[in-house]
Amino acid sequence: MRFLLPVFLASFAVPAIAAEAWVTNEKDDTVSVIDIETQEVIKTYDTGERPRGITFSRDYSRLYICASDSDTVQVMDPETGKILHDLPSGEDPEQFALHPDDRLLYIANEDDAITTVVDTVERKVVAQIQVGIEPEGMAVSHNGKIAVTTSETTNMAHWIDTESQEIFANTLVDSRPRHAEFTADDKRLWVTSEIGGTITVFTVEDQEEIAKIDFEIKGVRPERVQPVGMRFSPDGKLAIVALGPSNHIAVIDAETFEVKKYILVGRRVWHLAFSPDGSKLFTTNGVSGDVTVVDMDSLQAVKTIKVGRYPWGVAIRP
Repeated sequence: MRFLLPVFLASFAVPAIAAEAWVTNEKDDTVSVIDIETQEVIKTYDTGERPRGITFSRDYSRLYICASDSDTVQVMDPETGKILHDLPSGEDPEQFALHPDDRLLYIANEDDAITTVVDTVERKVVAQIQVGIEPEGMAVSHNGKIAVTTSETTNMAHWIDTESQEIFANTLVDSRPRHAEFTADDKRLWVTSEIGGTITVFTVEDQEEIAKIDFEIKGVRPERVQPVGMRFSPDGKLAIVALGPSNHIAVIDAETFEVKKYILVGRRVWHLAFSPDGSKLFTTNGVSGDVTVVDMDSLQAVKTIKVGRYPWGVAIRP
């Protein structure tokens, strides 16, 4: 028996750690942590006021949270839920994007009409870039060369050179752009327009518009179809777009721009994220205060998970 005991202990010494979905709750000033395997809330942590944007560092050791009404970006230890420190973010940070260098954070400051660039190591502002009125969407290319801010009232995507921290192009989109996303190869940029009800697709090389995607859901008034958050599937073949108060998400062929399916989720769907293996999609539904789990094989909503009040952003921790 003494020869078997070490083998027995070794097999149970390191339990598997399940992936998690971290969700910001605007009205509760909290983040909910969902176990992706059990699809249940396992922890809730306090944050600053009105948390919205949320993202992890590259090694998942730090969680960044836009505490919009606290006018700061908070840095949380995801192991303990403790707020480590705040970053100087500018007023009313709503969305942000982390540069591939895992150091520079690009933040859209809605009230100030600026994009703030923060060094997360030195904890200081390294640049503030004047953009259009009410900036919200924020994206950084995978190669780190370009950042894009969308301005809701100016109805533009502002293209920023990340070396000079200066705008080199401005492109018009439809009314109230909310989110921008680069394809994995950095050849295209997709921008959602909430009030315009469309997605505009640009080629990154020359910032030319190559497609405009419209939506039509049977039984839903057109003005309720409002594209906001979006994500590309891990294989890059699909784009999934949250359509706000229509209470649906759209599944789009990322190459042909054809809408393949609409899926009913919770009320006022804001943002979404894929599980690490791409088999599940998690959507934040603000008005219904829950998260919908979508099975990507069947393209069916399979579960609803109650979280806090007005869930907004979601980030995955493998």
